[in-house]
Amino acid sequence: MTSAIILAGGLGTRLRSAVPDLPKPMAPVAGRPFLAYQLDYWIGQGVDRFVLSVGYRHEAISGFFGASYRSVAIEYSIEEAPLGTGGGLLLALGKLAVPQQPFLLLNGDTYFQVDLAALKELHGRKRSEWTFALFRCSEAGRYMGMEIDADARITALQSGTGRPGRLANGGVYLVNPDAARAGPWTAGDKLSLEDDLLPAAFAGGRRFYGLECAGAFIDIGVPEDYRRAPSLLAA
Repeated sequence: MTSAIILAGGLGTRLRSAVPDLPKPMAPVAGRPFLAYQLDYWIGQGVDRFVLSVGYRHEAISGFFGASYRSVAIEYSIEEAPLGTGGGLLLALGKLAVPQQPFLLLNGDTYFQVDLAALKELHGRKRSEWTFALFRCSEAGRYMGMEIDADARITALQSGTGRPGRLANGGVYLVNPDAARAGPWTAGDKLSLEDDLLPAAFAGGRRFYGLECAGAFIDIGVPEDYRRAPSLLAA
């Protein structure tokens, strides 16, 4: 069994001009929700259970997908108040069917073609606790920049420091549940994944590894990228 938690609770404020009044993962791309393309890809990679971390207008997501999609079970972890990406993750951990098994963690506004088998192989071989799928970013300041050594171990991470040509966090992770809980927080706390939870886990000595991936990548968080999504996803 491979479970995936998708962080789909964002307000999508930067997309309001293009997609009014919808959760960001429900933004339509060639007539289908962006989230449907994500689910399709990861089902193809072997994911057989999803936990959707939802908040803003979550009824639009659950009403569309229901309890299953293409015969794959979907559960919902609902934020009654905005908890941020880290808080949403901590809350969603309680929905994992196998609490000690590594799970896939995905950003709900990012589509990244990552070979899940390769990610799992690196995770197991290095006894990693957080394994990141990395890409070469084409713009400065938008993504978390990463430094890795010759052994693929991550040696530095800093939010918002990605620069053209540098390895950056692609929003796809394989995670050990215990490592996801690292830090002085509990379910229901409000915090950021990239600015709070990841730095605390890294500073606490958790084993972080990275895999550079050459697959297609798109982040629909800003209107210009959203507008080019159909050329990638619906081709």
